[in-house]
Amino acid sequence: MQNFTYKIAIILFFAISLGYAQQEKGIYGTENWLSNWTDFQPEKEEYDEPTVILRGNISEDTTLKKREVYLLNGSVFVTNNAVLTIEPGTVILGDFDTKGSLTITKGASIIADGVETDPIIFSSNRGVKRAGDWGGLMILGEAPTSNYGNGAMSTFHNNISSESYANLVYGGENINSTSGIMKFVRVEYAGKRNREEGYSNGILLAGVGKETILENIMVSFSGGDSFEIWGGNVILERLISYKANGNDFHFNYGTQGDLKNSLAVRSPYVSDRNGSRALAIKSYDKREEFDFSKKLTSLNAHNLTILNQTDKLKEEIEMGLISEGVYVGKDVSLNMQKGVISGFNPAVKFEKGMQPTQQSLEKIRFTSMYFNNCNGNIYIDNNPNNDDLENWYGNRAFYNVYSKSPNFETFINITDEKRPDYRLRINRIITANDKEIDD
Repeated sequence: MQNFTYKIAIILFFAISLGYAQQEKGIYGTENWLSNWTDFQPEKEEYDEPTVILRGNISEDTTLKKREVYLLNGSVFVTNNAVLTIEPGTVILGDFDTKGSLTITKGASIIADGVETDPIIFSSNRGVKRAGDWGGLMILGEAPTSNYGNGAMSTFHNNISSESYANLVYGGENINSTSGIMKFVRVEYAGKRNREEGYSNGILLAGVGKETILENIMVSFSGGDSFEIWGGNVILERLISYKANGNDFHFNYGTQGDLKNSLAVRSPYVSDRNGSRALAIKSYDKREEFDFSKKLTSLNAHNLTILNQTDKLKEEIEMGLISEGVYVGKDVSLNMQKGVISGFNPAVKFEKGMQPTQQSLEKIRFTSMYFNNCNGNIYIDNNPNNDDLENWYGNRAFYNVYSKSPNFETFINITDEKRPDYRLRINRIITANDKEIDD
């Protein structure tokens, strides 16, 4: 009897261990945390007509009520250290004609504290919605950036009056500053086109400090990047980017960031002309604008799942519709752990001219990763020989795994358009680098 009990205990131990193993790589959770508050078919949603118009400056503490539907008319700024509170379930629409946008200026804050069953929604006011219908959400904080003299962001606004330029400044020295709370928030169809500067974004975080709470946020169908982060010290958790034209997550200008348990879903037929990546990390666009006395961009990315949602990967790569999943610029630090990269060409690309020395590669780490169904793994741009990189990151000390499985076998359930589950079927694959073990 004791021997029988012992065997049962061993079986239970391995069963429990396997259950935890299913959550080891990529997005994780004992339950599917995408349920209830997300919307992967926002084109089917019909919101009520606006009852309150927001325009100009909000210069005192203000609460937006769930019982109203709000319209952002032109560039709306929260100024004068005011707090904008948004009740759970509130709907805010960006006006298409005036390219409405909402900017939380430096010193002001937003309290958009939605709940799982009642998220806060930012969307377009058009009957037939399209990516880039409105200007998106911008949060400007007081944390450091690496640009000379910090920065301003006038390029994302049209017809700004001279007195409004003070509302566009961001950055400072307060690493621990807060710009408020954003939880259980959806941002749909933002990222308007600007003829001179390209596109705005779903959400722009510029100089945002680490006391800002940014969790459970979904940006879908952005005309530009879904999440654009310029400098600051940010902790981002359970973010979703869905079918952005631009990059899904873009870090630049000395950002010190943590990106945890987050998801990017790309479509080969949705991209800008310069090519878009699920994750792009750089320290500058122009080297001469970067203050090298300040910190380089540094990102810890844990349990990030990025995938191309396609069943015709080979054909779409041949058509030039799919680029790399992760783009790594010069002078950055990246620590990517327990992530899933599925269906890219290749999985990772380093900026042209980067040298694969031990000193440079120690700053760019990929450990316990699952590279799946990619046309190549890690390359330097314009350099077809990736032997040095493959040997480095293929070392067993990094615990990286390589596989060739279609998405429907790789993830728990991506065919349910209402409630997809992008957690990895980890029990189907791997206990070794060079083997694939079926159930």
